[in-house]
Amino acid sequence: MAEPRGELEPLLGRARSGGSSDFPPGQFAQVGPGAGAGQDLCINQAVVFIEDAIEYRSIYHRMDSGSLWLYRCYYSNWCQRALSATIFLILALAFVETPSSFTRTADVRYRARPWEPPCGLTEGVEALCLLLFVADVSMKGYLVGRAQFQKNPWLLAYLVVLVVSLVDWTVSLGLACQEPLRVRRLLRPFFLLQNSSMMKKTLKCIRWSLPEMASVGLLLAIHLGLFTVLGMLLFTMGEKDEKQDKERLAYFRSLPEALTSLLVLLTTANNPDVMTPAYSKNRAYAVFFIVFTLIGSLFLMNLLTAIIYNQFRGYLMKSLQTSLFRRRLGTLAAFQVLSSLAGQAGAVPEAVGVRPQDVLQVLQRARLGGSHKQALMEKVCAHDGDLLLAHEFQKLFDEVDKSVIKEHPPRPQYQTPLLRTAQFLFSHHYFDYLGNLVALGNLVSIGVFLVLDEDLLPTVRNDFVLGVLNYVFLLYYVLELLLKVLALGLRGYLSYPSNVFDGILTVLLLVLQISALAVYPLPQAGRKPEVLGLLSLWDLTRLVNMLIVFRFLRVIPRMKPMAVVASTILGLVQNLRAFGGILVVVYYVFAIVGISLFRGAVVAPGNSSLASANVSAPCGSFEQLEYWANNFDDFAAALITLWNVMVVNNWQVFLDAYRRYSGPWSKVYFVLWWLVSSVIWVNLFLALLLENFLHRWDPRGHQQPLAGSQEAPCQGSVELLFRDVLEEPREEELLDRLSRHPHLRLSR
Repeated sequence: MAEPRGELEPLLGRARSGGSSDFPPGQFAQVGPGAGAGQDLCINQAVVFIEDAIEYRSIYHRMDSGSLWLYRCYYSNWCQRALSATIFLILALAFVETPSSFTRTADVRYRARPWEPPCGLTEGVEALCLLLFVADVSMKGYLVGRAQFQKNPWLLAYLVVLVVSLVDWTVSLGLACQEPLRVRRLLRPFFLLQNSSMMKKTLKCIRWSLPEMASVGLLLAIHLGLFTVLGMLLFTMGEKDEKQDKERLAYFRSLPEALTSLLVLLTTANNPDVMTPAYSKNRAYAVFFIVFTLIGSLFLMNLLTAIIYNQFRGYLMKSLQTSLFRRRLGTLAAFQVLSSLAGQAGAVPEAVGVRPQDVLQVLQRARLGGSHKQALMEKVCAHDGDLLLAHEFQKLFDEVDKSVIKEHPPRPQYQTPLLRTAQFLFSHHYFDYLGNLVALGNLVSIGVFLVLDEDLLPTVRNDFVLGVLNYVFLLYYVLELLLKVLALGLRGYLSYPSNVFDGILTVLLLVLQISALAVYPLPQAGRKPEVLGLLSLWDLTRLVNMLIVFRFLRVIPRMKPMAVVASTILGLVQNLRAFGGILVVVYYVFAIVGISLFRGAVVAPGNSSLASANVSAPCGSFEQLEYWANNFDDFAAALITLWNVMVVNNWQVFLDAYRRYSGPWSKVYFVLWWLVSSVIWVNLFLALLLENFLHRWDPRGHQQPLAGSQEAPCQGSVELLFRDVLEEPREEELLDRLSRHPHLRLSR
């Protein structure tokens, strides 16, 4: 294959012969210009390969010097942050575009006419975003080359989405922004999907898991169908019976109504309402509903959870295995490049490896965290000039996966015995226990006064005792802060996140109390709150008490079982970014579709025969419960409505209301949303949650912190979560894939 000359210049080593090595000899040949330029290019290639390996990126991209510079610029922090900001901006346009979400409330009874942007304002911002995406896909297309671009379905889809969006944007301007449907709004979430490799893996795993989910879904459909027919037969017999007729009219009037009632019962949202009319007549009718719930909710729904957990974890393993393969392939490519430099320097062929000084150059140029870079450089320097062999080089970069134990600055050295004694006392963990006890006492005092004053209005409460207690506790918090700074030093105090958390809240409490003193006098017995400034004394006290409640969270890292749970939750926040991103995509698409289908369907009472007044509405209906703010009149309101349906509490109210307002086919939309969000996504979330907790509570999975460290180690990615069960790639497979690199000249 003919390639540009720049891509044929220094690459992946010299020819090797003889001797025993980690890899077969004669794999690679180097053709380069001058020795200095060739060495610099090899170092840059190794830097890029290492960065690709650490970030689990593909190494199949151009490797000439100009392309390497462009590639590193593209993946630099500022460029990627600019791309992320562009994606956020184009997604956020849905809040501003017509219908605008800029109203104080979504309630159709009180909502004012929203501000609508003039035609061309949001379209101009959108055009800028689309142009940046065009530059993005052009950059990616150039870096990977035409052949790789044509093989990549995500890049091809990226190009198609951009073309459709630009055409739709042009049509929008041609119609003066009055078009009935903006197709490009449905396509915007794609920009978020294509920018995250983990989201792509998760989406692929979901697609692979769909057949197994569909098998249980078919069982659920059969279960629903059979019991719907049974219910129709059971509750249409003896219709002269008033109680039985009430059951029929309320829940089994027709086949679609009966199917909807049992589908909602599957989520237990309408239990025991759906059973009560028949059960009031004859207790034997309860058997029908109990058997349906046992089979559907307790067996089939939990079976679906188990299948999703098992299948998704298996398919996720395949995707993560690909990520591990990419890391090993990237480090192998870097090893081959650097080993060619060692050969040029005169290393013996029998010991194929890389020179430590070359590795140090690579580490100095590579974008790595400061702590990890320092650890890697120390390990390289420990080789004392000996060549690093292939397995040593691969093992070296496993340090990137290890948790970094934070080292705290040394404590101040005091000369006087009194200060040394104070330093010992106030840096001891018993002093932290005392602080936790005081914080608990403060929280209890607030709770006691909330109970005592629960029946009194804020304007008639006497806050003298609580005000005095707040000053006493604040005095202790300030004293604790100063004593810890004395014992640990300012840098040492700030090196502990728990201390930073305490310190920020203490400073905020101090500012609030000083503000209260500046406006109000000291607490006095019998004095009632009054408004003298921006906030009343009660408002200031309430803010202080809220901060005190947050400050009590300091006890979490001090209790080991609670700390493990808290660290798992924090780890979930990082590991669930891909799941959260997919949920954002699903929410976005369903919200846009919901606006197109149901905008203006819910009207204020009195403006339509369907929207009856609250006093005349049936109990438990949309109108009687005053759910008027749950509508699809703008993007923000649509998101909240979808959230309320996803929680499934009272979601039958939404089904009934939109059936009356928009027609019976509206149920399809809400049932699809329930399946996607509450059934599939929630179960996927549960699967990863279980994996996190099982991994955290497994003693073999814990890394012990260094002696004297108070910081718990934390696994930081989904790849690390499953690293112990992944299979290491074979050397022959890695070499074969490396030899087929489209932008490298390799000799076989």
